[in-house]
Amino acid sequence: MADRLRRDIGTDRRLLLLVGLVVGFASAAVVAALYLTSHRPPEHASDVATIVAITGLIAAGTVVKVPLRIRSTTHAITWVEAAVMIGLGVAPAEWVVLSTAVGVAGGSMFLRLSPLKTAFGAGKNALVAAAAGGVLHLFGWQGAAAEPLEMIVPLAAAYAVAAVVDDVLAIPVIALAAQASIVQKFRSNWDLRLAGFAVRFVVVLCTLVPLHADRRFLIAMPFLILSLHLSYSARVRYRVEREAWQRLAQVTDALNDVDLDAVLSSAVTRAAELFSVDEVEVELHDRPRLVRGNARGVTYDGPADRAPATTGSVIPRALEGHDGRADVGELRLRVRGQVKLSERERYTLRTFASALCTAVRNASAYEELTRVADEHARAAAHDALTGLANRRQLLEHGTELLANRHADGVTALVLIDLNHFKEVNDTLGHAAGDRVLVEVASRLRQEARPDDLVARLGGDEFAVLITGLPAPAIAAHRAEGLLAALHVPMALDGMRISVEASGGIAVAPGSGGMPELLRRADVAMYQAKRSGQRTATYARARDTADVGRLALGGDLPRALTQHEFTVTFQPIVDLGSGEVLAAEALARWHHPDRGNLDPLRFLETVERSGLLPAFADAVLDQSLVAAGAWRDAGFDLPVAVNVSPRSLLDPRFPSSVVARLRAHDLPPDRLFLELTETLTISQLEVVDQVLGQLRDAGVRLALDDFGTGYSSLSVLSRIPVHELKIDRGFVREMESSPEAAAVIRSTLDLGRSLNLVVVAEGVESEPQRRALWEMGCTAGQGHLFARPMPSARLLAALHRGSGGRPGTLAPALHDEGSVIRLSPGRRAGGRNRGDRLPHLPA
Repeated sequence: MADRLRRDIGTDRRLLLLVGLVVGFASAAVVAALYLTSHRPPEHASDVATIVAITGLIAAGTVVKVPLRIRSTTHAITWVEAAVMIGLGVAPAEWVVLSTAVGVAGGSMFLRLSPLKTAFGAGKNALVAAAAGGVLHLFGWQGAAAEPLEMIVPLAAAYAVAAVVDDVLAIPVIALAAQASIVQKFRSNWDLRLAGFAVRFVVVLCTLVPLHADRRFLIAMPFLILSLHLSYSARVRYRVEREAWQRLAQVTDALNDVDLDAVLSSAVTRAAELFSVDEVEVELHDRPRLVRGNARGVTYDGPADRAPATTGSVIPRALEGHDGRADVGELRLRVRGQVKLSERERYTLRTFASALCTAVRNASAYEELTRVADEHARAAAHDALTGLANRRQLLEHGTELLANRHADGVTALVLIDLNHFKEVNDTLGHAAGDRVLVEVASRLRQEARPDDLVARLGGDEFAVLITGLPAPAIAAHRAEGLLAALHVPMALDGMRISVEASGGIAVAPGSGGMPELLRRADVAMYQAKRSGQRTATYARARDTADVGRLALGGDLPRALTQHEFTVTFQPIVDLGSGEVLAAEALARWHHPDRGNLDPLRFLETVERSGLLPAFADAVLDQSLVAAGAWRDAGFDLPVAVNVSPRSLLDPRFPSSVVARLRAHDLPPDRLFLELTETLTISQLEVVDQVLGQLRDAGVRLALDDFGTGYSSLSVLSRIPVHELKIDRGFVREMESSPEAAAVIRSTLDLGRSLNLVVVAEGVESEPQRRALWEMGCTAGQGHLFARPMPSARLLAALHRGSGGRPGTLAPALHDEGSVIRLSPGRRAGGRNRGDRLPHLPA
């Protein structure tokens, strides 16, 4: 409001300044005309009659005009310049200047115009007469006594100057009064003004020709001008009305929008131009909203009771349809002064208000339809109870994500199923069960990251789609965080209950899309439930839906009898010195049709076939034979053999292991049995006797793939393992993933605290080796040192050594004297590596 008031004050000051300049220059012209008239006064009565006639003609031209309203101000198109040019044709210029000033002033007072308008009109037209008279003087004008053809050029030049001066003086004043662009006003209706000037010039010529014969014809000129005025007024009125209807059509077209904000904004700005008013308001009744603006834009949009106060007269119009019903609001036109609309403008206002009413109703209906559609779309894609995404949304979002994935990390799905949730419903009722589900949804949503999608698939089953993982192994850590959040007790009907859940983790496959990812997570989740784990990661070897694996079951007996199962060995190396500390046995199936198969392809089949003991004996025998051969060659290296959890359920397994150690004449501490981290407390309770027998026999235990599961600490609290093995996924990603590096550091800290050897799997580059060594990891295995190889080839590599040092596979990172060995060790031929526990340099 203050800004608009300042603009109005600034406009009024510029307007007064411009009017003052015009009146000042006109006063000088009038004084000059008086001076010249005093030296050449009228000599005859005919001269006086001529002056009176010119003055009357100019006064008639002032009174007879075409009105044009701009906001609260009505402007007019007059015949004054034509009367002035006629006067210049029959009398000296100084007489005409004085007659113009007097005639315009008299006509303006007759019309009861304000003093400011009277002064401006008289001054402007006096300057027009002076300018035209000056041009005629330059041409040596002799008056109407000249021949008609001789009058055309001087009169045309004088009239052109008069027309230009008239526009230059009048249009800026009109533009400032209307607060519009001066350039735009010059361009507006230029063709109509040009045609009017041409018509009036022809009138001037036609008038001066009879005056050439007799000046008494001057008395008839007012009647001629009146006739021409009526014709010209009709033409102007037709032009104005046609443009008004065109603008109305354009404005109503602009209202055809489904966006209510756009409709209201267009209404106030277009209506200000259409009706030439200072301000327009639209107030809606069904909501406390008022939109106010002018031709430059919206100035207020908000509650009606908070709108700033305004001044000026108001022309209201109810927003109602043609049937007079559906009163949705009110349209208000505001001007700073008093104005009365013409009949055409009143009809235009009714038409515009009706169109605006229809547009508001249509936009409001569309807005409601959009809201309902959004609600239906959300209901179709979200769970009504928890507000989470539902199965449909999960599949659609996941499908789009997998279709557009690039190099933005790994995508994984965690499928979560609440354990014993039926007991909550049966005991406390379904209402309590619903509150538990809502709380579970809230906790999952809080634990998930912003880019993750949390969904409820139905019942007590939830899913979390995780994106942007730096490594597949990180998915298990995220899953543990989700399930740990659920394990915190929650208050329910005065009780504190804990929610237990099982989670299945699956990494997005290369093919199969979202349905396959969901199926794999479901397989992993049920694997977790069957094994009593909190989480399980999908492994194809455990996927009972793999038809190809079923065919392998029939080939197992033949593979055992024909010794198709072989063992290769990958050395475990001291990261600092490069010495070989041990070797891990890796079973392979040399299938005659399928080629070499790794354990993930066949181990589940072996475990379900009933041939697991025979398979375990075959692998163990080959491993112990290799260890004996290395020992006989002077390299007393322990051998590590992976053990299936099902083997630990066999009471005969410990005695079988001890018998084979004795058969191959190997001490029990030369054998490491690697246990997977998938062991759980429930399994430990079952296999505790088996593990105790192995421990008592002196067999060493290692925990494989440490960090990928969440039974780790539980296992460590029950089993006195001697070694931890960091999963290769963390080693691969440790340079780019802070999370992977943090897992490695925490594992190393745990190993130091429990005095355990920590072995890093998957070391493939010197930077990884050095980084692990600097973190405090002293042992590792991977392709940097050697790929899995047969026993004989490993023995040859040990003999060959690295840099002339037998028993090593890599150059040392440090001097030999900088390594502290905690136990002297035992070795045939002085090369016992199995008991060494390497530590950081002193």
